[in-house]
This record gives sequence, C-alpha cells and structure tokens, in this order.
Amino acid sequence: MEHPPAPWPRNAWYVACSPGEIAEKPLGRQICGERMVFFRGAEGQVQALEDFCPHRGAPLSLGFVREGHLVCGYHGLTMGCDGRTVSMPGQRVSAFPGIRSYAVIERHGFIWVWPGDQDKADAGTLHPLPWAESPDWVYGGGLFHINCDYRLMIDNLMDLTHETYVHASSIGQKEIDEAPVQTELSDHEVITRRHMEKIIAPPFWAMAMREAGLAEDSLVDRWQICRFSLPSHVMIEVGVALEGHGGYAAPSQVKASSVVVDFITPETETSHWYFWGMARNFKTEDDALTEKIRQGQGAIFTEDLQMLEQQQINIDRHKDRRLLKLNIDAGGVRSRMLIQQAIAAERAMAEAGQDAVGQHG
Repeated sequence: MEHPPAPWPRNAWYVACSPGEIAEKPLGRQICGERMVFFRGAEGQVQALEDFCPHRGAPLSLGFVREGHLVCGYHGLTMGCDGRTVSMPGQRVSAFPGIRSYAVIERHGFIWVWPGDQDKADAGTLHPLPWAESPDWVYGGGLFHINCDYRLMIDNLMDLTHETYVHASSIGQKEIDEAPVQTELSDHEVITRRHMEKIIAPPFWAMAMREAGLAEDSLVDRWQICRFSLPSHVMIEVGVALEGHGGYAAPSQVKASSVVVDFITPETETSHWYFWGMARNFKTEDDALTEKIRQGQGAIFTEDLQMLEQQQINIDRHKDRRLLKLNIDAGGVRSRMLIQQAIAAERAMAEAGQDAVGQHG
C-alpha cells in the first residue's frame, strides 16, 4: 500500500542549525524525517551526512572530527565528507557502501541544508534576506524545539489575531481584533497585512519607542505585514510610527520597526525546529538592547510553544474532527496551498522520472 507523501517539500533549503551549534563537535539533527549529522570538515567547511555509520549503524553524531574527517565514536570508522568510508583501525573498509551526503550552505548567520534531490540543489534559490546583508541592521534570536506539526506554526504566524489573547502582556491589544486583515497570494508568496491607526503602543512597542528616542505614551500607527515563502519561512514586518506620519511609510526618525524572523524546519510530522529572532535598524550598536529584545521575544514565543503543543495533543486525540476556517485564517490556508502545490510538483516530477527510466529500462 502506497504511503501518502510527507507534508513538506524536500527540494528546498531549510535552516539546519546555527554555526555555534557545530563549533566544538558534530551535531545530530532530524530534518524532514531524515537523521543528519553536521560538522566542519577540511578548512572549516560545513558538511552534512546521513547520521548512520555503515559499520554497525551507530549515530555518527556521537563521534568526533579528526583531520577534516568524521570518526564514528563506536569503533572508529572514519568517513569522508562525501559519505565514503576512509579507514578503520586494523580493518579494510574501502569496499564499504557509502552513506548519503547533503548539500549545505553557510550564509546569513545560519547553516542551510537541502534534504531532497542533491542534483537539484541550487545556491541561487536560497531565500533572500536583505537585512542580513546590510550593515545597517542587527539580528538577535534563538532556537526552540516544538512538538507540533510545523504547519501549525505557519498558521500561528500568518494570523496574528492570537496576540490579543496569547500575548496580552507584551504585544497584544484589542485593536488587532478590530483591524481588518488583507491577504494576497502570488506564485511564491502569501502576504497578510494589518494596519492600526491612532492607538496606544502595547508594552513591547512602548519599550521600542523609548529606545528609539520617541515618547512612549504618544499615539501611534501600527502595522503587521506577514510574508510566507516556501518551503516554510515567515518574515513579519512590524512596527509603530507616531500617528499621522504615514505609518509603515513614515520616515525613520518617527518610528520603531523591525523584521520578525521565523525559519520553521520540519523534524517529524508532529515536531519541528523553530529558529526565531528579530532584525532591527535602530540603535544597532546597542548589544544590551539586542539581548533585551531577544529575551523578550523568547518569553513571547514560549507562550506560543505552550499553546501549539497543546493544540497538537488535542488534534491527535480527535483525529476525526475537522478544524474550522474563518476569514482570519486565509493567510495560513493559502500558505498550506503553496506547500501542497510544491509537494505535488515534486511528486509529479519524480513519477515522470520513473516513467522515463522504465521506458528506457
């Protein structure tokens, strides 16, 4: 009986880890259902292999790096960066079968991996991050492991109505509920927009205004622009400006704005890695402010984590129940449509390739 396709595209770049996670030893991580090991090979280049020793099946991530090769921590089998066996003390292993290697890129402060067909890996398709390439921006963030379907996180980020309730003490306010949301769809992106005018800034943004040299008790215009792009990235432009100066388009001296960065990497069908952070272009030299915002974001996203994991438990408990859809869910629904289209396209391409092989077999 044929198994349904996995709920994620495979021919895409996913954030695998941060450079600091492989600074001292190999890192084992499951991504899109595949167990991988990340390490630095010769000259410090990032490498990724299947986390499976061809000798006895031990995880290679429990080993160590020596002279640019990955050494299994069980019996000392040495693997090359291409997935082929190199040596083993007192043994001949040159005929051992190799293991899978994965295309990786280190860029923008992250390590990215391509889980799918390796001959299709194209560095030119890596998601553009203008803020990461500009000296006028600074970034701070972190990583959570969350036990829920990665698409539930996408739903969460593409509909910020929940902020009023889940994040009432930081970024939530009733005006979010009251402001209409607009949703746009293109071939490669889903955008939801919400604008609020003449409101009081919630606590997080009052702090940001103060740090930006603005009066925190002033009336402001606030915006939230969420952008989903394949395979599972959500960039959210957020901010406030002194009211009457154009909101999102206001000059920099009268606003505090940022990009909330969300890279969502599937682990299994009910768990994912969530790389979160914020990029800002005000007071970029203030490391203490970067850490303050990072801690504040961490507390906010911990609230999301708790809600999403309990949501997954309920969904698993009631598999026969259909979830309802409202107009505020349009961003998440359309993002899922893009994901499904990408999965279907990959499957059609794979089936066409199999037919071609069969015809020439």
